[in-house]
Amino acid sequence: MAGGVLDGAALRDWAHTAVSDLLTHADEINRLNVFPVADADTGTNMLFTLRSALAEANTEAGAGDLARVAAALSVGALHGARGNSGVILSQILRGLAEVTAENHAATSLDAATLGAALRRGVRLTIASMGGREIPGTVVSVLAAAAAAAEACAAERAALGAALLAAGEAAATALDATPGQLPALAEAGVVDAGGRGLVVLLDALATTVTGQVPVRRPYEPAEPAPVAAAAPGPRFEVMYLLADCTPADAETLRTALSGLGESVAIAAAGGAAGFSVHVHTDDAGGAVEAGLTVGRLSRIQISGLAGAGAPAPGSWARERAVLAVTDGNGAAQLFGTEGAGVLCAAAETVSAQQLLRAIVDTGAAQVLVLPNGLVAAEELVAGCTAANGWGIDVVPLATGSMVQGLAALALHDPTRQVVDDGFTMARAAAAARYGSVRIATEEALTWAGPCRAGDGLGIASGEVLIVADDARAAAVGLIDLLLGSGGELVTVLIGAGLADPEATEAALDRHVHDAHPGTELMIYDTGHRGDVLLIGVE
Repeated sequence: MAGGVLDGAALRDWAHTAVSDLLTHADEINRLNVFPVADADTGTNMLFTLRSALAEANTEAGAGDLARVAAALSVGALHGARGNSGVILSQILRGLAEVTAENHAATSLDAATLGAALRRGVRLTIASMGGREIPGTVVSVLAAAAAAAEACAAERAALGAALLAAGEAAATALDATPGQLPALAEAGVVDAGGRGLVVLLDALATTVTGQVPVRRPYEPAEPAPVAAAAPGPRFEVMYLLADCTPADAETLRTALSGLGESVAIAAAGGAAGFSVHVHTDDAGGAVEAGLTVGRLSRIQISGLAGAGAPAPGSWARERAVLAVTDGNGAAQLFGTEGAGVLCAAAETVSAQQLLRAIVDTGAAQVLVLPNGLVAAEELVAGCTAANGWGIDVVPLATGSMVQGLAALALHDPTRQVVDDGFTMARAAAAARYGSVRIATEEALTWAGPCRAGDGLGIASGEVLIVADDARAAAVGLIDLLLGSGGELVTVLIGAGLADPEATEAALDRHVHDAHPGTELMIYDTGHRGDVLLIGVE
């Protein structure tokens, strides 16, 4: 930037440049990745984390406000942090955000603020790791950069000079990391996270000065033969934690340290919560530990390279269907038809509950029938997390338990999973369905006015039938659903239906008399909410 200014707009420009530079160097950084786990993803994780930070900054209206852009980058990095390196990057950006917020009157960064921001990043990063600093890691490289920037500030140097000095000090510290950490020396590499930090500092120097620092290629040397290491934890678990006090976060840190290693709990600042990271064999236990101290979101569970999620063939069976149900009768019905069952204990099912149920099927491939009981975001999060366990998950768009039954009827485990899922999904989509609800107050509907106690026949989210009671509304809804044909009517009776025996008899007579040749199946599922669920195939 002209004049060596780093204001809000220039900081956003840096994020764009840094994303591009990380993309260029991601493979190089990944090849250096041996500590704390040789999973070859440090460059990728830093790239995805900074992309998330940039996306958040691009939504910030105050393009020229340094503090606001820095805050947006920090929030985006925390919410999109990937891996241990992503958590550390989020804390470096948080240090920048905190320091610029404390100097909000400043419209641009100077050498003193740069040094303070880098030093704050060092402290926050060490705190996220439980106060333990390991020499030879990215923290060593960051500390060297901070010291260089502070020295330049003391000499009243310009920002551009401080950035170039910080980058050179970071590169020198990076070259020293193999002598500080035996794992790096044995593999013949420098620290991968430190290399990523040098890329970020060089991008910042380029943004401010226009000068592109030249670095030598960082490639693994031929390592000396070493004994095979004991297998490490199988899973990396990450999530955001809200409604949690700092004391509870430390309690969680202790619990996670008992479950695995590489524990990082990074605070977002203020009341924004924490980003949690751990390597463990007990992914479910790590999630449950978080649930005891706060509210979880953005759960990510992935297999670690070399340790890995369960290998193909290690599952108890090849394929399973998991049906989300409401009511004891529904659970028994789907279970009798061969599905695993997750019985909804509340209005909807959480991603954590769905993940645990998918894993508990013991199958390598799982077809999920949400049946309208799992919110879309929870369904996506739970299925994505299960993919990290090495499970091939196929969620099907079943909006009601009657659609779920239609899909389950065509399940064939001898087909390829894609073919099986497609056939089941097509059956679900072809099943027209609706429900009967009891009106609780006077209202005006698409089918006319209703009074409290009336039966309402609902399809496609609209009231299409208004009748004196649930029985009459069910008759009208069946006639409507059968208007375009159908061979099978399925009725599920809920817990709130008065006199279910009389209703069953009335529907049986009506279908027999008005729709000869159509089969009627009625089940008492005991579900909550709408008193009847009706499907037509």
